[in-house]
Amino acid sequence: MEHFSYMTKGTCSRQILFDMDTDNTIHNVQFIGGCDGNLKAISKLVEGMKADEINRILSGNTCGGKNTSCADQLSIACMEALKEMQPS
Repeated sequence: MEHFSYMTKGTCSRQILFDMDTDNTIHNVQFIGGCDGNLKAISKLVEGMKADEINRILSGNTCGGKNTSCADQLSIACMEALKEMQPS
């Protein structure tokens, strides 16, 4: 299992921490900063999901007048983690 840290852009949360196992399943999502209750709920909902499924569901989600959201940033973080896990 690999541990990932993603610095968010354009959201109240500052960072997303998570683990991804060899079959691209996401575990232990933790948001640093942001709306605590909502982000804890997102973390529970995505636990055990595949990174590409999280991206499919959450990509493009916006918050208020922003072009992104913490959920959208999680989808981006998952895609970056997938790229890092690709064999070179």
